[in-house]
Amino acid sequence: MSEAKVSFECKNTLSELDKLHRNVEELGKTLGLSRKDIFQIALGMEEVFSNVVSHGYTDKAEHIITIRIWHQNGTVTVRIEDDGIPFNPNEAGTPDLQCPLEERQIGGLGCHLMRCIMDDVAYKRIGDKNVLTMKKTIGAAQT
Repeated sequence: MSEAKVSFECKNTLSELDKLHRNVEELGKTLGLSRKDIFQIALGMEEVFSNVVSHGYTDKAEHIITIRIWHQNGTVTVRIEDDGIPFNPNEAGTPDLQCPLEERQIGGLGCHLMRCIMDDVAYKRIGDKNVLTMKKTIGAAQT
C-alpha cells in the first residue's frame, strides 16, 4: 500500500461535506482502501465536521476548518483543526443505548459513534484552535 496524504480547508457550512467526502474517496482509492474503511473514516470525519459547524461557533462569521489526512505504517490519521469554542469529544458522555428512543436525551450519539469506529481519538486545545486527531488501522483492500 502506498503512502499518501491530503490537506484541504472547508468553510464552516454543511454544504462543504461534499468536499470532505470527495477528498476521503480520492485518498481511499489511491491507497486501495476497502469500501468499509473509506466509509468508516468518512463517517467519523462527518460527525466531527457536522458538530463543529452546528455547535462550534457563537457568531455567523465564516470560519475555516483545516483537515489533513495521511497514511503511514498501516494507519490512516485524520487531523481536524477549527477555531470554534473548546470542545473535547472524549469528554462527551456515552449515551444510554438501552433507553427507548423517544426517552433518550438529544446529543452525544455522534461522538460515541466516532469513538467506536475509529481506533484512537485524541483532542488538544492549541492556542485558539481545537485539534482533533483520529486514527484508523486499515485492513486489506476489498472489492
